[in-house]
Amino acid sequence: MASFSDLVVSRRELLRDYLHEPMVGLAAQCADVWGCRQSVDEILGNRVMQAGQCAGMPSCELLYAVDIEGRQISSNISQEYWDGSAIGQDLSMRPYFSTRGESDRVSLSDIYISQTTRRSCLTAIYQVTEGDTHLGFIAADFRLSALPQEERESDDGRLWQQIKGDPSVRQTLFMQERAVSPMDEKLDDVLSTIDELVVERGVFHTKIHFSSSRATLWLYDDPYRYRIHVLDEIINPSVCLAYPGRGYPQDAIIPQGEVRAILDKFEQLRMADETVYLRDGSLNVINGMVGIHFSCDGQHYMPYEEFLQAGDEFWFGAQ
Repeated sequence: MASFSDLVVSRRELLRDYLHEPMVGLAAQCADVWGCRQSVDEILGNRVMQAGQCAGMPSCELLYAVDIEGRQISSNISQEYWDGSAIGQDLSMRPYFSTRGESDRVSLSDIYISQTTRRSCLTAIYQVTEGDTHLGFIAADFRLSALPQEERESDDGRLWQQIKGDPSVRQTLFMQERAVSPMDEKLDDVLSTIDELVVERGVFHTKIHFSSSRATLWLYDDPYRYRIHVLDEIINPSVCLAYPGRGYPQDAIIPQGEVRAILDKFEQLRMADETVYLRDGSLNVINGMVGIHFSCDGQHYMPYEEFLQAGDEFWFGAQ
C-alpha cells in the first residue's frame, strides 16, 4: 500500500507531466524575443487569452518571466490585467526559484495558500534556454482545483500512526490518576447499547468519550451530520428507538462479530491502570480503523486487527 508521502509524490509527477508540453512551447517562444520585455508580455498575454487558457492549461491565474538571477522581467499577466508594476521585483528567494530542478523538467513549488484567493495554489517554473545558454524562467501560478486530479481517492488510511500530544500533559502524568466518571459506573450498559447501535442501527462510526461521559455517532445513511448523546441518553437502551433498524453494512471492513471485542478492549484499556488510561476511543467499521486517546495525551490510529492483537505489554510495557 502506498504511503501518504508516496501518493503526494505520484500526484506531483502527474501535474509535472501535464504541464510539461505547454510550458516547453511557451519557453521556446519567449526565448526568441527574450531581450524585449514588450514582446515577452505579448506572448504571455496571447497565451492567457487563448480560449480563456494559458499555454493550453486551464485557469492559469498568473504568468510572468524571470531572469537567471531571479528578477522579474515581464509584467504579471492574467486574464483580468497586465500589471507592469511587478517588473524588477526580486523573486530569487521564492521557494520555487531556489529549489528549481532539471533544465528539461517542469519544477513545481510546494502547495501554498494564495494571499489573494485564500485557496491552495502552486507555481510551475520552466527554464528558458537558447542553445546551451540559460536565459531565465517562465513561471505560471495555478489554483490547485483547476489542475487535473487522479480520480482515485487517497490510500484507505489503514496505517498505524502514533501521535504525541501536549508535552505539558506528559510531564505531569504521574501527578494524576483516573477519576471514576459516571460512564465508568455504567460502562457495560453503555458498551452494550453502542454495540447494538453499530451492529443493528446503522451507526458506522462512533467515538466514546469515557472521561466526559458522552458518545458521538455517525450514521451510514446520514454521514454528514453527527449525533451527540450525553450519559443519561447513552445509558438508556431506549436510545436505540431513535435509530431505525438497519442491516450491518456490507462494505464494512470490521467483521460484525469483532465490534463487541473492540468495545471490550476499550474497557480494558480504560480500567487497566490508574495513571495511563483511555480517555476516549473510536471505531469506524467502514475503514476498519480504531482510534484511542490516552491520559498521557498520546493518540494511536490503527487497523482493528492490530488493535485486537496488541497485548497489555504493548500499551503499558513489561510489568
